[in-house]
Amino acid sequence: MALKDLSFLFLVFALIAEVIGTVGGFGSSVFFVPIANMYFDFQTVLGLTALFHLSSNLSKIALFRKGLDKKLLLYIGGPSVVFVIVGGIASAYIDAAYLEIGLGIFLIGLSVLFLINSHLKVKANKREAVTGGALSGFVAGMLGTGGAIRGLTMAAFNLEKNAFIATSAFIDFFVDLSRSVVYVINGYVTSEVLIYIPFLLVIGIVGTYIGRYILSHISQDSFKKISLILILIIGVTTLLNVVLGNILGLE
Repeated sequence: MALKDLSFLFLVFALIAEVIGTVGGFGSSVFFVPIANMYFDFQTVLGLTALFHLSSNLSKIALFRKGLDKKLLLYIGGPSVVFVIVGGIASAYIDAAYLEIGLGIFLIGLSVLFLINSHLKVKANKREAVTGGALSGFVAGMLGTGGAIRGLTMAAFNLEKNAFIATSAFIDFFVDLSRSVVYVINGYVTSEVLIYIPFLLVIGIVGTYIGRYILSHISQDSFKKISLILILIIGVTTLLNVVLGNILGLE
């Protein structure tokens, strides 16, 4: 793919996804995956998402590294890394249409759950931390986004904001590094989309800085509600695109 063939609108959407993901606390993938799915096949989306996340998480680590909670890094991060590999391998054996349907249902269910019960919490103990880490890792490997599940798990431990972001970023970095290897082996990162990777790496860094600035000036709770509504809309759109596409024979 030549530079003239780049979709700059897609890159703008990627930047918006990174900013919203940083401020909203769900991570950019929950927005980036369905947006990228409008431009690329689902397996390619998985590969691009993992590589995109590497840069954004490195930025978060650099900005918030002093707040790292090493115990949660072990309890949540360890299972996440193991099960993201399992999910990434499994994604190669499931039809992409089913993965897209799964993504749509996941986003709708997630947003509705949080909108109805904004105070939903997981018990703050080791077993829940390990279970949440394993589930978030598997979903991330299979569908490309599992940060919201990890965020729900980490919220139970009432971490200070900087500690929350730093610990989540460290976990996400190792998760993305692991699944990037699996996705490359699976052939999800093709030569046609390599030209996007340098742009996405820069967007990951810039979007994190913008998100950090916005976060210091507005209420995170208010912005999270807006994020949830956007997630719901994206989930419905993703599901309708797949279902209507199959019905009308557009796929």
